[in-house]
Order: sequence, then structure tokens, then C-alpha cells
Amino acid sequence: MKNTAKPKKARIKKPQKRGDFLSWYEIPAANLDRAIHFYSSIFNINFETVHTGAHTMAFFPPESGIGGALVYGDGSIPSQTGSLLYLNAGSDLDASLGKIDSAGGQVLMGKTLISEEIGFYSLILDSEGNRLALYSKA
Repeated sequence: MKNTAKPKKARIKKPQKRGDFLSWYEIPAANLDRAIHFYSSIFNINFETVHTGAHTMAFFPPESGIGGALVYGDGSIPSQTGSLLYLNAGSDLDASLGKIDSAGGQVLMGKTLISEEIGFYSLILDSEGNRLALYSKA
């Protein structure tokens, strides 16, 4: 005898509402003092430093949005490969790019238009050898 029952449709749950997909970031440092100097020079910010046993972390100021830190310790190895982190350079990417070399970094790719609606980005190496992108609307 034939089974004529219709198969049940699988229920797919709607994804839960969440904020940003990125919730925290860590930028590895071979020399934490040098890294703090680099980012302080580029962004005109101060860091709070905390020792957490095997690691020392210097926290980016928690103005709003996603938080992060510079990290020194076991397993924190600077790299030019892997995921690319875009840091907000504020309203003037050129001003931030002008500080890179004197702070101990290197501009790998100058200011490049993504689109008129999105803005611009640039690729840099920080003082520790991490490849990062800087982003701004202008």
C-alpha cells in the first residue's frame, strides 16, 4: 500500500536579533609599549593597560560600539596574513595616513575609493607587523 501522507516541512528558526557580528578584537603585539605608541600617535588616544596572567592588554578607549585591545603574551603573534581588521580613521583618512611612517608603521596601499556611498580605505602595517586597514567616509 502506498504512503500518501505529505512529508512535514522542516521548521527553520528565524535568526535571533543580534548587534554587530564582531563583538571584540585583539591586535597582537611583539612589543606592547611600541604598539601603544603607534596607535596613540595615529588616533590621538590613551590606553588602559591590564595584566591578565599570561597576557598584558592595552584597551582601546570604550567610546561606543565594539571594544578591543592590543595584546602581548603567549600566542599573540603579529601577522600580515589572515583576517583583515578595518579600523575607523574618523573623518579624515589622509590625516591618519600622514602619521603612519613617523609612528613606526608603513603604508602598503594609499587611500583608495571603495565607492562614493561607502568611502575610502588604505592598507597599513602597524609597528608590530600586523596588516590592517584604515577606513573613513572622506
